[in-house]
Amino acid sequence: MKGSILVLGHGAREHAITETLHRSGEKPRLHAYMKANNPGIAGLCETTCLGNYDDLSKIVSYARSREVEFAVIGPEDPLNMGVVDALAEAGIPSFGPLRDLARLETSKSFTRDLLTKYGIPGNPSYGVFTDLKEIPAFLDGLAGIVVKPDGLTGGKGVMVQGDHFETKGEALDLCAAILREHPSVTVEERLEGEEFSLQCLCNGKTVVPTPPVQDHKRRFVGDRGPNTGGMGSYSCEDHSLPFLGPRDLEEALEITRRVAEAIHRETGRYYKGVMYGGFIATVEGVRLLEYNARFGDPEAMNILPLMETDFVAVCRAVVAGGLEDLRVSFARKATVCKYIVPKGYGLPADHPDASSTAAPIEVGDVGAARLYYASVDRRPDGLYMSTSRAIGVVGIGEDLEEAERIAEAAVSAVRGPVDHRPDIGTAALIARRVQHMNSLRRK
Repeated sequence: MKGSILVLGHGAREHAITETLHRSGEKPRLHAYMKANNPGIAGLCETTCLGNYDDLSKIVSYARSREVEFAVIGPEDPLNMGVVDALAEAGIPSFGPLRDLARLETSKSFTRDLLTKYGIPGNPSYGVFTDLKEIPAFLDGLAGIVVKPDGLTGGKGVMVQGDHFETKGEALDLCAAILREHPSVTVEERLEGEEFSLQCLCNGKTVVPTPPVQDHKRRFVGDRGPNTGGMGSYSCEDHSLPFLGPRDLEEALEITRRVAEAIHRETGRYYKGVMYGGFIATVEGVRLLEYNARFGDPEAMNILPLMETDFVAVCRAVVAGGLEDLRVSFARKATVCKYIVPKGYGLPADHPDASSTAAPIEVGDVGAARLYYASVDRRPDGLYMSTSRAIGVVGIGEDLEEAERIAEAAVSAVRGPVDHRPDIGTAALIARRVQHMNSLRRK
């Protein structure tokens, strides 16, 4: 039925997706299939259904019962499980790639080999290994090492020398541990530079960029502590980032355009959805770190509130065609997203703050900020956190200073055993990123 849309997912990213669809001039009828009851999503939808993402028959049955025109897939797990394929067999298209094409995210080796095969720039030196005995010789040729499992890791599986391990012996031990759980391990040279995210809308033929974002994966202030799914992110009013050079975004976009063409040549099918490139600006140019086959979390919360074009029309142009004829625009504003997490998030189980998970929280007046529920549970007696990120708050302003101030003020409206990174989006942190890039360029 035209105007009836299914959103699949239960996190803050999906809350942002649902909100952006909800404000469409078409006033669509929204339905959500979630693994947990997200109150923000539920409040925007006509109906909801709870279930596991691997229960494809239940998802298809629910979509049919709601007579949906198309589905919007939020997280990576259902893509890997083939939900787009199952819906397609039922005659329901999706904003999200087929399982075979989602290998762009689910298989690090597939993506690296695709760039090599089709002569696309951006790869670091890398090797894909199934046999541990072949790895030491490759490690000897690298000045710095990155180790990646070949599969989904929730944004937490990449191990970098100097951050997560020190010696080549430790790198080999990590490779051995990965090979016990994954079919292969990817080993790459460590690149020096500044990372950024470029999320692109893609219908297989046309690639449309959204404003670039910088994410912060480290748990604690000053980029310390373990990697997380992302503690927050920012974007700028000029639709660039302070440390990027004039050609960096052009190079990143060109890589994604060529990858979209290559994946069609490789599979014979068109990629439909978000092609989200994690890039790093280096002195030698832009390099590709990885692709994700969906919107980022938290990066979706930076760019979707700025979308001026009707998101229902955008999704329809991706799913059914016509993206090349649609002008997709974003407000010229800055955004800062800060994640509110349990105090025990990212800490060992025996830490005194570890018990803060599964605790109740209260949400007061967040002022001008946008609030997106993530891993929370609405119970009869109130709102409870889980062990993961709880709430994303987003400040939107004419510049970064205003956006950061709005986001930081909103954090204080959430009461309970919570924590966040107050440095995200601040002038001091961004100045360090700019200084780092400038020092590399002067070498």
